[in-house]
Amino acid sequence: MNIAIVEDDINMRKSLEFALSEYKEFSLTTYKSAIDALKKIDSSVDLIVTDINMPGMDGIEFIKELDGRYDIIVITGNATLNRAIESVRLGVKDFLTKPFEVDTLVDAIKRQVIISKKVKSSKKDDSKSDNSDFVASSDALDKALKLSKKAARTDASVLLMGESGVGKELFANFVHKNSPRAKGKFIAINMAAIPENLLESELFGYEKGAFTDATTSKKGHFEIAHGGTLFLDEIAEMPISLQAKLLRVLQERVITRVGGTKEIEIDVRIVSATNADIHKAIEKNEFREDLYYRLNTIPVKIPSLRERKEEIEPIANYTLKEVCKKYELDELEFSKEALKELNSYSWPGNIRELISVVERAAILSDNNVISLEDLFLDSRNTNKTKSIDSMEKELIQEVLQSVQDDKLEAAKILGMSKVVLDKKINKYNIEVAL
Repeated sequence: MNIAIVEDDINMRKSLEFALSEYKEFSLTTYKSAIDALKKIDSSVDLIVTDINMPGMDGIEFIKELDGRYDIIVITGNATLNRAIESVRLGVKDFLTKPFEVDTLVDAIKRQVIISKKVKSSKKDDSKSDNSDFVASSDALDKALKLSKKAARTDASVLLMGESGVGKELFANFVHKNSPRAKGKFIAINMAAIPENLLESELFGYEKGAFTDATTSKKGHFEIAHGGTLFLDEIAEMPISLQAKLLRVLQERVITRVGGTKEIEIDVRIVSATNADIHKAIEKNEFREDLYYRLNTIPVKIPSLRERKEEIEPIANYTLKEVCKKYELDELEFSKEALKELNSYSWPGNIRELISVVERAAILSDNNVISLEDLFLDSRNTNKTKSIDSMEKELIQEVLQSVQDDKLEAAKILGMSKVVLDKKINKYNIEVAL
């Protein structure tokens, strides 16, 4: 197995190299920086073990640059635990807090080998299941679904609000499939995932010659969703410059492609979503109040998984069965201790985190019963009382401090635009030196 170690501390790097070289099945290559590693790492590498707090290029940025091409284990000091949590959001399955025993790292490597083999050997179709099906119920969920179904019968705009991971796209699809537009297309777009300079053309399309690479005309999401539903996720991240154009579309029901002059009529139902405090954004002139009222005709608050405790076990069991089918695993079940832990955990990442934990446990389990240890929730439990927002705030503060409040550099490390970083600095009331 080819392992690349990326660690700026020479003592730590040499120690890991010496310790892991004792294992004949490991072939090691070491790098003193992420920048150096990016230049030399090739497809022969099976696994990367990387530090987070490194000069030049931070580990988070390094992981983003790798773009999911490699299995990654993160090692980090206590001071950078929040960055390790951020790395998990980026797809990293294991992180270790320094100091740690070499055996702990070896166990993590072996776990990753097991996961990789089972995932790669899977012959099942990786297509997503029907997102309109809710596999569990609770009083809190039923209340939100009842309101959503009422809204679906109309053509009014719906604004979905709730924490990250509660299933806002699932709710948007539910509205679509219970509406008169059910036979039309359901198109989803994440405002935070598309660079600002590309967002307008993605939404409204463009004409041939509108810009250098526009060799042909292209329809935008509004045209593609004609007769159906357009889901605008993370709407609070929409650039203020585009909000006026979106407002006009909602009022006039026409769009104009980038580089064009012809108005094109569109018939689209808008469902939007956010986990941000839009009222604060309005107060800071970062979000148009008139657009908010257009989008918020019918507000739906999606409860967190903490408010839907009775759904945890059914969702976990359903996910476990689906994972076993997907990876052709023997039938598995949870031990009583594992179920107790699932039900008592706070789930700051909500349903998305629950699904991830169950999938991981199923792949790694060596028995037909998933034990408490298979869940690997110990490290997550150290942050039970922290919300996603509080962790994000600490992460931003830590990065800003590491670059002496250079917001451009901090934005680069965090993988976001300076505009988005400024919004989050204001949102969390973070003090930054001028």
